[in-house]
Amino acid sequence: MNWGFILSNAITLACVYGTLAIGISLTWSSLGLVNMAYGFIFAFAGYGAWLASALIGPYPAMVMAAGILTGALGGLIVCLLAFIPIHDKPNFPIRALIATLAISLIGNQTLLWYFGPRSKSLPRLFGSWSIDVAGVVLTSDKLGASLSAIVLLTLILLWMRSSRRGLEIRAMMMNPHAASIVGIGVRHTGLYVMALTGSLAGLASVLLAQTYYVAPFSGITPMVKGLSIALLGGLGSVPGAVLGAIILGFNEALTSTLLGGQYVLITQFLLIILVLLVRPRGIAGLLDKAREA
Repeated sequence: MNWGFILSNAITLACVYGTLAIGISLTWSSLGLVNMAYGFIFAFAGYGAWLASALIGPYPAMVMAAGILTGALGGLIVCLLAFIPIHDKPNFPIRALIATLAISLIGNQTLLWYFGPRSKSLPRLFGSWSIDVAGVVLTSDKLGASLSAIVLLTLILLWMRSSRRGLEIRAMMMNPHAASIVGIGVRHTGLYVMALTGSLAGLASVLLAQTYYVAPFSGITPMVKGLSIALLGGLGSVPGAVLGAIILGFNEALTSTLLGGQYVLITQFLLIILVLLVRPRGIAGLLDKAREA
């Protein structure tokens, strides 16, 4: 068995899916919102990157920036439609779940109506070279995807530690009620959170489009995997999302090699069920306690 190949695939998948899972966890822990429109934002960002490459040119930096910015725009749209109008209403989590699910259905159908069912492909962002490291062949797309995800996540975490808006988001993650009492605006902060998490979905969309295609419903499977990783790690915990991404990335790479890609979701959900039987809050689901306090 080629363990080097499996490990390189696992790291790449963990970086990409971890980006989605961290976005889902941030939205839940700061706003109390399970964003079921995340798959729509993913596909929306993919089309934004494709339009930029088709209308302006296949410039890698521009295509990646277009995907990230379109994802941020998608997050803002969801915030304006499904968070700000109803966040202070009774049963907000259920209302928001239904509202984001409706946005996802309408948004995906709109993409299908406007762009048609034919899939689109993005230009190769990282070239077509490869290097051999201790017998393991690392391709440009794997290295590029892993480094891009790590760099963007690092920048976001640094911004959250050093900027005023980032500190407000962290305060809402730790205790949203106390944050609102000391004057942190929920609506205003929600716009930043949704733009931030939307940009993460946009980056993941561009990176996965190096392997798969951009299509109206291309965000459904990544959203399921991102949500699964967030649940496994502990919904609301960024370190848990990172750990969950590593575990499920390794599981997917191993299952694809040993059994075939059609069994990935089966082994993934069996693993999640086993973990949740032992730790119902997920691997590092400690922040839920703060929300319930």
